[in-house]
Amino acid sequence: MATARRKRWSQRVTQTSDALTLEEGVFTRASSRGIALSLKRSADRSHKRKSSPYRSAMSMLTFYGNRAGKTLPAASKRKLEDAKEELRKLYGKTPENKAAKKKTAKKKVARKSPRKATRKSTKRRKARG
Repeated sequence: MATARRKRWSQRVTQTSDALTLEEGVFTRASSRGIALSLKRSADRSHKRKSSPYRSAMSMLTFYGNRAGKTLPAASKRKLEDAKEELRKLYGKTPENKAAKKKTAKKKVARKSPRKATRKSTKRRKARG
């Protein structure tokens, strides 16, 4: 009995997680969009989560995919991967948005002026020899 209980700890997490109250049969939905929408609703409603709604929903989706592992059929794996993409779209976290953010971040770094030598730093350099 103890081994059966230990083997199914991930099932217990998905059913009794404090972070997200999942809808019944969320991962068995027919469409990846349905899975993503359900996780988004659960994450947005939750007040117990420790992270942003997006990260909580994505974590639960990844957790389920990882714990199902080898026993999950290829079609179900594809559906979960598609659900991740849908979740990214729903929260506006698409790769195009990330690329745009990186470009603006690089521009900000390039605008910084070189560090001017202060009196103390010049003394330190001379002391080092």
